[in-house]
Amino acid sequence: MSTIKSILPDNATVEQVFKALETETTALFKHLEFSFLVDYPVFAPDPRGRTRIHQPPELLKGLLHCFYHDIYGPRPMARELHNEDVWRQCGFTRPPGRRTLERFITDFALVAEDVFITLVHELAEQVPLGKLYRIDGTDIPADQQDEDAEWNYDHAEDDFYYGYGCCLVTAADNIPVAATFTPAKKADQETAMRVTSDALAVKKPIWMLGDAEFDMLDWHDRLLEQGVVPVVPYNQRNATDPLDIEYRVEDTIAVTEERLDEAYRKRSRIETAIGVCKDLGLGTPRVRGRVRVESHVFLALCLRLAVALTNHERDNDIASPTITL
Repeated sequence: MSTIKSILPDNATVEQVFKALETETTALFKHLEFSFLVDYPVFAPDPRGRTRIHQPPELLKGLLHCFYHDIYGPRPMARELHNEDVWRQCGFTRPPGRRTLERFITDFALVAEDVFITLVHELAEQVPLGKLYRIDGTDIPADQQDEDAEWNYDHAEDDFYYGYGCCLVTAADNIPVAATFTPAKKADQETAMRVTSDALAVKKPIWMLGDAEFDMLDWHDRLLEQGVVPVVPYNQRNATDPLDIEYRVEDTIAVTEERLDEAYRKRSRIETAIGVCKDLGLGTPRVRGRVRVESHVFLALCLRLAVALTNHERDNDIASPTITL
């Protein structure tokens, strides 16, 4: 017995060994469930009867690992995932090749928004989202050789950019709760209504903040019907007989301008939330074509959810774009 005891390490040493083995990759996937991916028809078994060697959950984990380490594009991703320590942590039985990753990225675009929504609902069961949502659009720059993209005018920057857009709703701690890929940064009313409905389906806030671009009558009324107070500056250009108000909601419910000002001052935090998402890949799509860029955008947003949930479970700063081990 004494001999065996002398060979076995003490508990402190064992704990140190397991702590050393833990990586950011394993932490990212510890609290989110990806098994639902196999239920999508796009990921169904090969009709010719061939078994998929690499399953969608593992492939998504592999891509999220690469995004976390600023690795984009199937070729560099394939090189990264040939590292045995990495592909084993992602759950692969052997490393995926470039063509496998290319196919998955293309297929993922067909369900990207729905996958993101599913993961948002998973996160919402574990992380408080607060009572205040913010909505805004952001630019998604593209290579000028991307024939699907186009030149768009950015009102905030008073300049043109070549690429696409993304309309986002964010909650507390820089967490995106709804998003949709768009041809341009500026969102029309139909887009705003759709992304807002997705956000309210996750959890209903008290306030929804947006800039004057979202002074849309139908959007405004829909929020009030849902018991949510829309706080957006009143755009007098939208009325033939402008009202003497600062916010459209002043003409609808009894709320003081001071209270609305207090809420609206918190709107700018969505810029920080978008910045955090861009740090995780949202703003660096090094791929061409609408399908590939859309996949890229939602992969970055899914990564943001994984990081936020990991930090929440570790009592780290949820708003941070990185994980502290």
